[in-house]
Order: sequence, then C-alpha cells, then structure tokens
Amino acid sequence: MAQSRRTTQSSQDDAPDIARVIEAMVAAMAQQSTVMMQQHETSMQRQAAVLEQQQLVMQQMEAARAAAKDAHRQHMEALHQLEENRVAAPAFGPEPRPTVREWSLEDFLKHHPVKVGGKTSPDATDQWLKDLERIFDAKMCREESRLAFVVYMLTGEAEHWWVSMKSMMEERQEPVTWDVFRRKFLSEYFPDNVKYAKEVEFLQLTQGSKFVAEYAEKFKHLSRFYTMPLDEEWRCRKFENGLRGDLRLMVAPLSIKDFVALVEKARVMEKMKVEVETQHSHQQRMGGPSVSKHRHEERRKPY
Repeated sequence: MAQSRRTTQSSQDDAPDIARVIEAMVAAMAQQSTVMMQQHETSMQRQAAVLEQQQLVMQQMEAARAAAKDAHRQHMEALHQLEENRVAAPAFGPEPRPTVREWSLEDFLKHHPVKVGGKTSPDATDQWLKDLERIFDAKMCREESRLAFVVYMLTGEAEHWWVSMKSMMEERQEPVTWDVFRRKFLSEYFPDNVKYAKEVEFLQLTQGSKFVAEYAEKFKHLSRFYTMPLDEEWRCRKFENGLRGDLRLMVAPLSIKDFVALVEKARVMEKMKVEVETQHSHQQRMGGPSVSKHRHEERRKPY
C-alpha cells in the first residue's frame, strides 16, 4: 500500500517535467518554423532581385538596339538631305557661279570602300582610314559628307562604339565633327602605345634573312610611324645601315641619296650575288677536283 502511494506521488511529480519538455519541443519547433520561413522569404527576395536585374539588362539591350536603329535612321536622313540639297536649285535670283558638284553616297560607293567592324588589326584599321581619306581628298569631299560616309561604313563593334561615343559627346555638348571623329577613332583602334611600338620596330629594323624587296616594303610600311622629320638622305642611310654586311659593302661606296635608286641598286646587287653563288655551286658539283686538274693540264700543253 505504501509502495502504491509512492508510485502515484512520483507520477504526479514527473507531470510538470513532461509538460515543460513538451513546451520546449513546441517552442523549438516554432522557432525552427520561423527560421525556415525567414530563409524562404530571403530566397524569394533573391530570386526577385535576379529577375529584376535580368529585366534591367533586357531593357538596356533594348534601349541600345533602339538607339542604334535611331542613329542609323538619322544617318540615312542626313544623307538624303545632303542629296536633296545637292539636287535642289534656286528658283529666282542671280545665276549662281559654277561650283563643284556635291559628292553623293552613290558616288562614294562607286570606289568600293570596305566596311570595318572594329576587330581588325591596328595597322589594317589605320590603313583603312588613310585609304578613305585619300578618296575624300581626291574628290574634294566636304567634312560633313566625310563623317556621314565613314559612319556608314562602320559595322558591328565599331558602329556600337560610335553610337555610344556620339551620345556621350552630345550630352557634353561637344561638337560632332569629322576631325573629332578621326581623333577619337584612332585613339580607340590605333592607340599611342601601338604607334610607339611601331616606331621602335622601325628604328630596330634590319634586313636579316629577308630579301631586299621584302626589307624595303617593311621599311616603307614602318617609316610612316616615325614621328621625327624624315628627309631623303636620312632614309637612305637608315636603309643602307640595315642591309646585310655583304650587300652594304657593295652599296655603301656608291653614296646613293635617292631612296628608290638605292633600293633598286641593292636589289640588283643581291640578284647578281645570288647568280654568282649559284653558278659557283653548280660548277663545284659538276666539275670536281679531277676535272679541274684535267683542264689545268690541257691549258699547259703547247699549241
């Protein structure tokens, strides 16, 4: 009987402990649920931020595409306006003096200019601009038309670069002229460090294993990057000092001061030297020591 009373008393004492344990478990589960909800909310916020960023990128791409399309439209309108101004004639007033006919886009395209996308080498880009300028100078093309024609030949990366550059210049209220375009275009695709590297390459240029014609072409190509005044006599001495030793010994005593004549003389000397060496090598292969000795004995016989 006493044992039964002790068991009942013990059960009554353990009841509060079990309740506390249950309450602790419930509190832990509630806290875990709260943490999970916070993590889920954080994940949803991150996904929303990613979606928002993607939408922003798409909007920027669409804006850039629209800007390029609008710039192309404005460019074509400017070309058409130039053509209309060229064709239109005054209805009254004194007879105008004869002037040079304004060059149209069709006239420019008849020279078959190539387009540039911005991914060519700096040398090719520089040469491309020089070729266009040579056409413009020959046809006395106005600066406004030069800018319009050159922009028409830009594609890909170069076109997007100019759209962005032109937008920034207009925001800063900078003049958009041919000279400004030329300076910024060369700064972007033919920077000064490349020019300096070409100048150093020119100063260190020698013939080496190249033929005279190859050496002359390389010399003329790199000489246009030399920043100091380049007179004819200095060019001749620079070219002459870069020749191989055997050719320099034959050409230097002539003291030629005309670059074209010097190149031609070096080329002739090289050709003669190659012919003599080839003939000598052929004689050695065909004759040999026995034949040479036999010919020597024949020359010693009496007539």
